[in-house]
Amino acid sequence: MASDTNGDRITESEGFPDTDVQQVHERDTGDAEPSVFDSVEPPDCVDIDPPEFDESGAADPEDVRTGKLRLWVKIMIAVVAAIVVLSAVIWEAYYGRPGNGAAEQNSGKNRENREDYPPAGRSEIQDMLSDLEWVTPAFIPINEYSRPGYLIGEVNSVVIHYVGNPGTTALQNRNYFANLEITGETYASSNFIIGLEGEILQCVPVDEIAYASNIRNEDSVSIELCHPDTTGWFTDETYESVVRLTSWLCIRYGLTRDDVIRHFDVTGKECPRYFVENEDAWDEFRNDVAQAIETNAPREWLRGAGVG
Repeated sequence: MASDTNGDRITESEGFPDTDVQQVHERDTGDAEPSVFDSVEPPDCVDIDPPEFDESGAADPEDVRTGKLRLWVKIMIAVVAAIVVLSAVIWEAYYGRPGNGAAEQNSGKNRENREDYPPAGRSEIQDMLSDLEWVTPAFIPINEYSRPGYLIGEVNSVVIHYVGNPGTTALQNRNYFANLEITGETYASSNFIIGLEGEILQCVPVDEIAYASNIRNEDSVSIELCHPDTTGWFTDETYESVVRLTSWLCIRYGLTRDDVIRHFDVTGKECPRYFVENEDAWDEFRNDVAQAIETNAPREWLRGAGVG
């Protein structure tokens, strides 16, 4: 036996009250008063109509095809969205950073957390460069085509180049080197790039090989210079910066003006064009480097190098 909520005993023979039976009957026969629930509409989120059935009870093939089409459209939208997000992340990583882009993110403050930043203590001169306010680290990722990560030993020369792309910036050329990891179109890079406004970006650590000077890659440091036009001449800001950087490197590596060479002197290539076509300008540049060395180098180094 069972009891209702009021405790009255109901036997199996008694069944339910007549009123309950009547209500059930009315629902079955359709005679009952309409319920407030009869007018409830499906929620707006239900946007797919149920398939229609023919007399045999089978779903309409057209409805089935429509449902499958909607499903594939949703899948394709999701795939395209994922591709767009991934592309945005890649673009941001290589090209989308504000200011100096990669150079800005490669600041000394987070150097220990970046794989592309040379480890502190590996090279004394590289550590000194990292502390210079006028040199901006913009290291390209280690890759087969522009930064193989091979360490070099003794540095015997500083090799001067020009980018060969009139009007381009230091950052644009840096990003070209970095993008070779993706395109694989050639092998090229440089330790430094100096821009039209005199900004200095370091792309490859000085204790690693840069693909710039052919057979001299293994014992030299390379500097690429931006230029405003096809003559290959440099702005005053670019010129002042290359004299400053070249003399600084010569002092640290114990080099003289005679150890500053052109790409032309290695392979015969017309690079840097202006210094190849104008020998007087090249001699003047090296004299300016020698003067900067004498002005800034410690006296004991100058005596040992036979400069002063």
